[in-house]
Amino acid sequence: MFPMRTAVAAVSALALAGLLAAPADAAPRQTRAEDQVNTFFSQYRDAVLGPNPSTEPGRVRHEFLTTELNNELDAWADSHQADPVFRSQNVPNAWSVRYEGSGAGHSTVVLTEQWAAGDSTDVWYQVRLADLVIDGLQDPPA
Repeated sequence: MFPMRTAVAAVSALALAGLLAAPADAAPRQTRAEDQVNTFFSQYRDAVLGPNPSTEPGRVRHEFLTTELNNELDAWADSHQADPVFRSQNVPNAWSVRYEGSGAGHSTVVLTEQWAAGDSTDVWYQVRLADLVIDGLQDPPA
């Protein structure tokens, strides 16, 4: 009986210390900035793909992005002849987000777009922490 109590106590101590793996179905907790970028990208992608006029891409951008960033993205689209959010003429099949860090009142979130051919593209987002408005979107730093 004593060895069983010792084993239970050891497992409990490891669990409390966070050294045991989380259950396979437990999703990692995202930051608020990651949630915001994920929500924006999902709604924007749906607006590009969908026929619903009340969810047009410009309206989604206006809801989530600063006016300055929208103007920058319009200029980017004009000079690259591609969608400024997707950074491509195509729509990605899937995507994921990851937290990259915070500082000076902002969080950086990297959104990785996955394409039909199997390749991927990273796009770096900057999110203001005070109001979760996206005020930066760019290609990865060189």
